[in-house]
Amino acid sequence: MAAKILISFAVLLLGFAIFITWRSTQIEARAEAAFPPEGEILDVDGVAVHAVVMGDGPDVVLIHGSSGNTRDMTFALAPILAEHYRVIVFDRPGLGYSASFNPDGETIIEQADILQKAAALLGAEKPIVAGQSYGGSVSLAWAVTRPDNISALVLIAPAAIPWETPLDGFNRLASTSTGNALALPLITSFVPNWYVDQAMDQVFAPQTTPEGYAAHFGPELTMRRASMHANAKQRANLLDEVAALQPRYSEISVPTEIVHGTADDTVGLEWHSHSLIDQIPGAELIELPGIGHMPQVVAADAVAAAIDRAAERAGLR
Repeated sequence: MAAKILISFAVLLLGFAIFITWRSTQIEARAEAAFPPEGEILDVDGVAVHAVVMGDGPDVVLIHGSSGNTRDMTFALAPILAEHYRVIVFDRPGLGYSASFNPDGETIIEQADILQKAAALLGAEKPIVAGQSYGGSVSLAWAVTRPDNISALVLIAPAAIPWETPLDGFNRLASTSTGNALALPLITSFVPNWYVDQAMDQVFAPQTTPEGYAAHFGPELTMRRASMHANAKQRANLLDEVAALQPRYSEISVPTEIVHGTADDTVGLEWHSHSLIDQIPGAELIELPGIGHMPQVVAADAVAAAIDRAAERAGLR
């Protein structure tokens, strides 16, 4: 009798696992149909990199933050910049439609390397590089390790200074093989829309998610299993990578603009940008009163103005 119960339980578990896998696959397929690639897929040393190109003028590369994709930048900032620049927006490795290539999580230096090569394939040998949050960390790595392939640096609420708070529980779990196999399929399959909306408002706080942003951005792309796992591995490794990169900030010689909201509770202005300003020679800091963690969306004009200043300082305008 005990053996029959165990066998029945195992069959039920297997059936549930098959159902969850099927449901996750169906949901991900619908997400990709609703939010297809905005641009072209480049082959960079055998790795797929998704790039959106718009406008004409000096080259500007935009790098999104954690859990993001190109659509975060194309909602507001890229169209403004495209009036005066050739704008190149990338999906970071493992997110959006760019492939993951490091099973342990792509480092910020690896990401800077592959995105710089992708920009070069598009003819942008020495672009202005602008990154938000985690993308700011990648942009710093680009400026430090690829100094001949950057003309100016713009950091938007950058994660730049080693911090003391531990990694949150979700990303700790999602970064593991067990979490990837057991937890993420459940999240993809069953997370309710109201929870996603609430999480987005928390990212934008004290602002709320702008009207039309979710419909453009496609949070469903972020909720794909592979994207959550890749993002979590990168987040889990970021602190050590920033700590290793920080001693080299003084090597950055290109014009640097930092834009940071005074109400940012995700990447604190005082801890990160107030400290960073003294570590990059000639860097300028613009504080945005009352703005939270998403200036590239809610204060896109101010970010565009910082990119204009960086371009002028670099002799590009």
